Amino acid sequence: MPKRTDIKKIMVIGSGPIVIGQAAEFDYAGTQACLALKEEGYEVVLVNSNPATIMTDAKMADKVYMEPLNLEYVSKIIRKERPDGILCGLGGQTGLNLGMQLYKSGVLEECGVEMLGTSYEAIAKAEDRQLFRDLCVSIGEPVLQSYTANTVEEALKSAAEIGYPIIVRPAFTLGGTGGGFADNPEELKELAKNGLKLSPVSQILIEKSIKGFKEIEFEVMRDAGDTAIAICCMENVDPVGVHTGDSWVVAPSQTLSNKEYQMLRSAALRIIRALKIEGGCNIQFSLDPFSFEYYVIEVNPRVSRSSALASKATGYPIARVTAKIACGLRLHELKLATASAAFEPSVDYVVAKVPRFPFDKFTDANRRLNTQMKATGEVMSIGRTVEEAFLKAIRSLETGLCHIEIPRLTNLSNHDLVDLIIENTDERIFAVAEALRREITIDYLYNITKIDRFFLDKIAKIVEYEKVIKENKNNIEVLKEAKRRGFSDEYIAKCWKTTFEKIYGLRKKNGIYPVYKRIDTCAGEFPTPISYLYSTYESENESPLGDKEKVIVFGSGPIRIGQGIEFDYSTVHAVWAIQEAGYEAIIINNNPETVSTDYTLSDKLYFEPLTFEDVMNIVDYENPKGVIVALGGQTAINLAGDLFAAGVNILGTDSKSIAVAEDRKLFEELLKNLGIPMPKGESVYNVEDGKAAAKAIGYPVLVRPSYVLGGRMMHIVYDEKSLCTYLNEAVKLNENHPVLIDKYIEGRECEVDAVCDGEDVFIPGIMEHIEKAGVHSGDSMSVYPAYSLSDRVQKTIIDYTKKIALACGIVGPFNIQFVIDSMDRVYIIELNPRSSRTVPFLAKVTGAPIANIATKVMLGKKLKELGYTGVLPRKRRWFVKSPTFSFSKLSGLDAVLSPEMKSTGEAIGYDDNFYRAIYKAISASGLRVANYGTVFATISDHDKERALPLIRRFYDLGFNIEATQGTAEFLKAHGIRTKVKKKISQGSEEIPESLRKGYITYVVNTISEDEPEVRRDGVMIRRTAVENNVPVFTSLDTVNALLNVLEEITIGISTIG
Repeated sequence: MPKRTDIKKIMVIGSGPIVIGQAAEFDYAGTQACLALKEEGYEVVLVNSNPATIMTDAKMADKVYMEPLNLEYVSKIIRKERPDGILCGLGGQTGLNLGMQLYKSGVLEECGVEMLGTSYEAIAKAEDRQLFRDLCVSIGEPVLQSYTANTVEEALKSAAEIGYPIIVRPAFTLGGTGGGFADNPEELKELAKNGLKLSPVSQILIEKSIKGFKEIEFEVMRDAGDTAIAICCMENVDPVGVHTGDSWVVAPSQTLSNKEYQMLRSAALRIIRALKIEGGCNIQFSLDPFSFEYYVIEVNPRVSRSSALASKATGYPIARVTAKIACGLRLHELKLATASAAFEPSVDYVVAKVPRFPFDKFTDANRRLNTQMKATGEVMSIGRTVEEAFLKAIRSLETGLCHIEIPRLTNLSNHDLVDLIIENTDERIFAVAEALRREITIDYLYNITKIDRFFLDKIAKIVEYEKVIKENKNNIEVLKEAKRRGFSDEYIAKCWKTTFEKIYGLRKKNGIYPVYKRIDTCAGEFPTPISYLYSTYESENESPLGDKEKVIVFGSGPIRIGQGIEFDYSTVHAVWAIQEAGYEAIIINNNPETVSTDYTLSDKLYFEPLTFEDVMNIVDYENPKGVIVALGGQTAINLAGDLFAAGVNILGTDSKSIAVAEDRKLFEELLKNLGIPMPKGESVYNVEDGKAAAKAIGYPVLVRPSYVLGGRMMHIVYDEKSLCTYLNEAVKLNENHPVLIDKYIEGRECEVDAVCDGEDVFIPGIMEHIEKAGVHSGDSMSVYPAYSLSDRVQKTIIDYTKKIALACGIVGPFNIQFVIDSMDRVYIIELNPRSSRTVPFLAKVTGAPIANIATKVMLGKKLKELGYTGVLPRKRRWFVKSPTFSFSKLSGLDAVLSPEMKSTGEAIGYDDNFYRAIYKAISASGLRVANYGTVFATISDHDKERALPLIRRFYDLGFNIEATQGTAEFLKAHGIRTKVKKKISQGSEEIPESLRKGYITYVVNTISEDEPEVRRDGVMIRRTAVENNVPVFTSLDTVNALLNVLEEITIGISTIG
């Protein structure tokens, strides 16, 4: 059937800000879909509140609405735009849930909008646990004994019938939110209560646990003509019990027999046909390793996290095909690069996906893995063997590891090591490798992990060859074999007690280089124009070399706290700019979730680790004009020094200028020569020097390591005791880089993203933070244009920005952060000689394509030629960027704002009215805004005076005020009626119970560093609030912003007289 001509305008719903469980993979899918629909000639209207993604770039859709993704706002957009159809299956669970709400509320029917692709009925059958169970039973597919429950009592009754252990799965949630295992009624009560609260339909599934079975996923596709194909079969290395987003995954499946594979493939195709899903669909199975018994775990009737992995693993563009099927096209009518879309992909390599966890930043969070997803991102690696794929993935993670080995695990006893494996944390695979080094048997490890012996054997083979490497120093044949097996230069150097540069030189001297193989969806069966490549140490090279001059762009690797999708936005713009300038654009990256790793974007895509070794191999082969490091975040910047030393041409800001920005002493000297003030500070390498520096500077001080991202290990310190604790941590992080100790200035913070060409500077605008200095810029609400800075301060900021960029020798993008004290004195906090996380936000709100301009400047263009110099005129509208947090996903994590970044994403709000813009940003970030109820306050002594007028404003708005004794007495003394709540440290459960019962609307809690008991209470209050979806505010500046909004939207009450 040809594409539909009765529809002209299609609305695509995005997935909103990034949270754990719903990350960049949905922006990749949405971007593919928007481009596919435009390709077919449809007018595309996009709704998505995420300013950081390339999906919300003006080029992606005919109209882009960055409005909150809720029923109120999207209904208004539908009534205004009157689209003919809506696509909601490409926006993750957020998009799907919103589509269902629009259907049920009657908005779609009222406006004559058709739900394209998968129908409402099909989604309901897949998402409603009981309906899905009934469907599986009707087609003979085995499902676990289970019951739906809408109350805790129903859950307990169901569990008693099924028998423990059981698993709880909330309906209509993402990333396994609220799910988990329960071994007894007490554990079930807590899980059920939380799951019902987190499910948008207040429904949970109580299911018999099959923990220990294999977990297999099939990505399948169907069109309206009932043609259905299996695109990819993925196998979790971990058994059932670990969320698939947190598990190591391989594709294609490695341990299934042909009979098992065909059995599950047939089941997957039966299910997608029975559900009548049109487009991509993900189906998860559990399989008994000792029989052919299997169960259907769940179906995602939409493009899922695994869809992005399956797309990148096979080269099959799932989201693109899904969008075209939604327009009426059939699989056989769609032509892909190598074959028809009805052709099932086949692969001749092994893909490994390894998750990236945030525990390097969230050291207090519970690391134990279960059905609730905890990873913030992932890497994908490709090799000819499982071992090669695993080792490439590990060095792609950027966790400081170059091998399947964590040094500190060597200090554990066998008993403690086995306990760590049983505990099932994110370190379990590394602990298994350490156990194998100690000759703990594969059979024993299988019994305690239920990881298939095949995978344990592969890890054992890696461990066995470690011994060969160590025993054959400088042996060229051993070096060749080690490289074929996937061992890194860095690990070999460690074994041979030399440097990775020397191993690289040894390989170069002996001609030991990798070759590059194509990913083409057909295992070489058909000729292909695709240049989607991976390295391996074999003989035949499939990467063609052309005559065109080349430029290589480094991506930013896995998504993590402090380095998210915003850097991928800059990478994509760089590729477009390079192509516009007439060069061949080559990308190196390893993140399967992103648009930059879509092989249709660049001229060549190398899916490789971003390490010196892997990058240099490609540079040596391609011989580019130069490489761009300024757009890939800290990942790429950290490579600059080694690449420069190896003779690689760094385009734009050179290695020396980067060093000036990153090295404290050099930067201080630069500012001193320019007469620009900076908070007094020193660089130290040990605790004793740190103590002396802090004493000389004067407390409070800001302590932070250098060469890190996201404010990692950054703390405001008020005394020597706390200083020693934080310094010990920071010094251990990297002994080669200093720890910075600065005078902490409490003032307004703002930042500038700009571009310099060595002669001129272009400044799109100044962004001002709502929270004062002391909250990481990534966690602060940011406003453009600046809302409280005087003209004199803004002129000073512009002057300093120009002087610093020119004196430092910046050529390309840069970011400067400033703090303004109470006397309106402007200080420099730091200079980032690269694209920052705020570039997409500022580019979209000002209309200046910052990354594109910066790339062209790095390629040699002048700002005057491009037509961008000076400062852009400020916009009349207000634009607010609000952070989003994933505190509820990580048990044990403290929900307090600090100099260390904790947010996982961001949302945008904009309006002609400042406070309405803030309201929209807060709403879009997922924070519940209510203008009535109860405020619970527990305020530290040094914040009480400042908090008083804020609490009074809540009181005047009609809120009930509750507080702990000290705060309550202070408020009562100032005429605010306050109910006293007993402290947790006094043995009372009053406060947690109020939070659990939903009585409290907001928690206002400022922390006290010097009172351990008060701090412990605060941690428990914040944690309980997060678990019960109650907004917590630890910054009084954020409270002030919220109150401004509430006063704007609240109608007051008074007597008539």
